[in-house]
Amino acid sequence: MNQQEQIAINSFKSGSNCAQSVLSAYTDSLNVDTNLLLNISSGFSAGMGRLQETCGAVTGAFMVIGLANGRKKYDNARLKQESMTMIQEFTKEFVQENGTLNCKTLIKCDLNTEEGQDFFERNNLGETICEECISDSINIINKLIIQ
Repeated sequence: MNQQEQIAINSFKSGSNCAQSVLSAYTDSLNVDTNLLLNISSGFSAGMGRLQETCGAVTGAFMVIGLANGRKKYDNARLKQESMTMIQEFTKEFVQENGTLNCKTLIKCDLNTEEGQDFFERNNLGETICEECISDSINIINKLIIQ
C-alpha cells in the first residue's frame, strides 16, 4: 500500500466519507486547504448525498483530477479538455476493476433503509468494498497524474 492509499484509508477509518478520503490523500501535494476540501466533499457520501449513484471514491477522484490539472494549466479550455480526458480514462479503468461506478451496485444494499444499513455493517462492506474502491481510485489517479 502506498502512502496516499494509507492516508486515504486512515481518513476513511476515522469517519471521513469516500470522497473526503480520496481528497485527503492529495491535500499536501496539491497544496490545498484540508478543511476546505473536507467541507466541499462532505455531501458526496454514499454515492452523493446517500442517493447511491456515483461512488464517493470516484467523485473524490474527479475532484483531484480537476485540482491537479488546474494547478498546471492556466488556459481554461485546455484545463477542461485534459480533465475530461483523464476522467474518461479514470472511469474506464475503475469500471474494469469494479464493474460499475454506481454505489448501490457496488455494495449491493440500500443505505436508505435500516435493513440496508444493518447489512452494510454486518458484512463489513466499508472495509471489503469501500476501502477497495478508495485504493483503486488512488492508484488510477496516480497513474494518470504521473503520466
